[in-house]
Amino acid sequence: MTDEAATAALFKVYEIIAHWINLKGNYKRLRQEGKKLKAIRDAIEAEITKDKITPATREWIAKAKMIESEVKDLKTKYKNEVGHPWRLVRIWAYPILGLEMKEKYSQVHRLWEEGNLKREELDAELPEPVRKRHAAKIEENSSLHMAVQDLLSFLEDEQIRRVGVWGTVGTGKTTIMQNLNNHEQVAKMFDIVIWVTVSKEWNVEKLQEAIMRRLKLDMECFGDIEENARRISEELKEKKYLLLLDEVQDFIDLNAVMEIHNNIDSRVVLASRSRCVCYDMEADELINLKRLSPADAWNMFQEKVGHPISSPLIKPIAEQVVKECDGLPLLIDRIGRAFRKKGKDASLWRDGLNRLRRWDRVKTEGMDEVLDFLKFCYDDLDGNKRDCFLYGALYPEECEIYIDYLLECWNAEGFIHDADELVDDTNAFRDARDKGHAILDALIDVSLLERSDKKKCVKMNKVLRKMALKISSESNGSKFLVKPCQGLQDFPDKKEWEDASRISLMDNQLCSLPEFLQCHHLSTLLLQRNNGLIAIPEFFFDSMRNLRVLDLHGTGIESLPSSISNLISLKGMYLNSCTCLIQLPPNIRELVQLEVLDIRGTKLNLLQIGSLKWLKCLRISLSSFFRGIRTQRQFGSISTFVSLEEFCVDDDLSEQYWDEVLKIVMEEVVTLKKLTSLRFCFPTVDFLKLFVQRSPVWKNSFFTFQFCVGHQDNTYSQILESSDYPSYNSLKLVNGEGMHPVIAEVLKVTHAFKLVNHKGVSNLSDFGTNNMENMLVCSVEGGNEIRTIVCGDRMTNSVFKNLEVLHINNVSRLRSVCQGRIPHGSLAQLISLTLTKCPELKKIFSDGMIQQLPELQNLKVEECHQIEEIITESENLELEANALPRLKSLILIDLPKLRSIWVDDSLEWPSLQRVHISECHMLKRLPFNDVNAAKLRYVEGQQSWWEALEWEDDAFRESLQSILHFQIAQPQVCM
Repeated sequence: MTDEAATAALFKVYEIIAHWINLKGNYKRLRQEGKKLKAIRDAIEAEITKDKITPATREWIAKAKMIESEVKDLKTKYKNEVGHPWRLVRIWAYPILGLEMKEKYSQVHRLWEEGNLKREELDAELPEPVRKRHAAKIEENSSLHMAVQDLLSFLEDEQIRRVGVWGTVGTGKTTIMQNLNNHEQVAKMFDIVIWVTVSKEWNVEKLQEAIMRRLKLDMECFGDIEENARRISEELKEKKYLLLLDEVQDFIDLNAVMEIHNNIDSRVVLASRSRCVCYDMEADELINLKRLSPADAWNMFQEKVGHPISSPLIKPIAEQVVKECDGLPLLIDRIGRAFRKKGKDASLWRDGLNRLRRWDRVKTEGMDEVLDFLKFCYDDLDGNKRDCFLYGALYPEECEIYIDYLLECWNAEGFIHDADELVDDTNAFRDARDKGHAILDALIDVSLLERSDKKKCVKMNKVLRKMALKISSESNGSKFLVKPCQGLQDFPDKKEWEDASRISLMDNQLCSLPEFLQCHHLSTLLLQRNNGLIAIPEFFFDSMRNLRVLDLHGTGIESLPSSISNLISLKGMYLNSCTCLIQLPPNIRELVQLEVLDIRGTKLNLLQIGSLKWLKCLRISLSSFFRGIRTQRQFGSISTFVSLEEFCVDDDLSEQYWDEVLKIVMEEVVTLKKLTSLRFCFPTVDFLKLFVQRSPVWKNSFFTFQFCVGHQDNTYSQILESSDYPSYNSLKLVNGEGMHPVIAEVLKVTHAFKLVNHKGVSNLSDFGTNNMENMLVCSVEGGNEIRTIVCGDRMTNSVFKNLEVLHINNVSRLRSVCQGRIPHGSLAQLISLTLTKCPELKKIFSDGMIQQLPELQNLKVEECHQIEEIITESENLELEANALPRLKSLILIDLPKLRSIWVDDSLEWPSLQRVHISECHMLKRLPFNDVNAAKLRYVEGQQSWWEALEWEDDAFRESLQSILHFQIAQPQVCM
């Protein structure tokens, strides 16, 4: 028994030791498993919100917390047991404690496994950071690719929270947004990207629903607008997110939708057809998507069509197909898909091209969807805006239409029908023009019309024009006969014109017209620039009692027939540049509705139109005042035109006739009491003084003018024609001297000022800086006494604080733009600075002037042969890195001594997109790198200059190769 007892005791000791060892192992495993359980519980709680938590998940979290507490108790118990080895009596409790730990470990492990499953389910339920969208491929360095790059740059800018992308249907807005959504750089910038396509029937609730579904919030708890906004805001409050809104058509209050103001790290990019919507949405930056360049359009079409386009039989036809698409990505995409099916069969391609050219009349594959989109834009317009848009189709493809002329036609047609109701009848014509500008802006705003490079013109793209013609052809009340620029020698057949409400046959080779045109519904007849048309049949106008617009300008007619008296509804008649026109019938006085008459460049005199005293707008040549008249008494009287609101007199006389004619004319002009606009050339300052002192309209704040003082060929030069706004007041001084008090008075209300060959002043400050506070555009040309433009010496107040454009040309003794340090706020709004042919100019940005130009976007310096530095280092020692934050374009041409733009790459060029450098062979380094000029998109120069440049970063040089354009060397001309 003794041996058995000893053996049993020994076994018990072994058992106790084993339990102690197991206890330690169980404790270690339990502690590790407890940590894993807590980690997964923390992760689940961090990823889930009370809006998303399900009852099952809530129960699991409660269990996990409870068992974590039990594990904590066991850990405390374990430490108490093993922490006091002298309490041997407690050793017998080890097996019980070990079993408890073992069982608890199993519970924790099971709960951890459940948590892992919950986590996987939760990952599936949580919104993915980026939901990829199907996006058309964008060619590298195409305009669409550049737009995406610009958007990425804006998203990186902490000062920019909202960006608007706008342009007409089919220009690629959605494609850009899709590519932005999918961009890997966006995924790195934001925790989540939210895409919403905003339907036409959108409301706040629908938008909230779309966002909540994207965030995978519990839709069973969908509440009222305020509660939904709170839930969305709560979900996103710790996240940096990007909201992409496509097809936005109206203002959206994002604070009402999602309390967006609570998240300063949020960014919004919206795409809209309307520029105004982008403004209403408080976009900090806008990107206007225009049609693709010919090269980009061709590349995109190649990508869509594929291999067949490489055939020499197909390529010439394909190039014509691309032209018909007019740079619209949507149209290129659809047409490209359709033509891909035609393979390499040239006959099928030719047939497709012919159908495409006639798609407004023939069903064409690929066009229907595009037409639906475009028609949607048209249907969305108000009634009078639709008429105004359709009217633009009367002009040739890509034709530049003068805005003033177009608005006059709209008004004559009655499209601006409620202008008279806005104010009293005193200046109804001007009010109609103002309202017309509002309509025009609305059409430009949705890209149905676009401004041309000539600021005072608009144009309609080819595809939109064809759509407009198709709409008019299907209309019962607005049939168009439109055949401009087609080389027509004969008038169209009767079946084409008898039901027409508007006829456009401009820019053809018509030599004759029908004897009688039975067009009772005709309201517009455009026959301008048919040079061979020398006569109009006597009864031609007999049936046109509803005609409102008649344009015959640039034809060879010598007279108008007596049937002109039947045009009792005519409001606008354009006879300008009819150089052979010498006679009007006496019954011209029957045109009692006529408001606009243009007879510039004709051989008519004022007496022949003297009966039309109700005219609102008259354009006339100076020679018309006395042509064919022998005595002063026979001069017609301008003062009889008592309703005249707009008066334009073009100077076509030599200087020797000026004084005698203009004195008489001016005596008449100062009696006109309803004038709202005057374009006139004064021989001397004294004539201007006469008008200013005696005209009753001069003090009217709404009076606008385009004045020239002094004589020069081509009096109304480009500076007077390039203003962005029709209400610009322009003053041009030619071959003058000194400063006259009346000039100071006129300058106070002048927006565009041009100084040509002026004497007696050394800088513009001599005209009185207080007199030029409203100046927006300034040009200085010629003269050898001007040394600087702005003299900062002894100045205390800011100067030229509203000036936006400054052009200096051929000023032979100009030394600097600014002399001395100019006061803070001077030139603060300057956008464009051009310096050309100033042979003694050495400094551009001197005396810290560069710090005054936060808005400068365009800088051009050409043929200034003494320039060595663009930014003079010695005079800009404390220059801030972001000195030119908005500079977009830098053009440097023929600067043989130029050594430096800036000494190194320490400056930032955050907006610079275009650099053009030519004939600057001493310029060996560029101050740009991939960080300080990240938006650089175009570099142009000569190959020899480029190859001689010195680089610190060869990688940057290589990166510029894709945007580099070499100038083609011009052959040398031997004299």
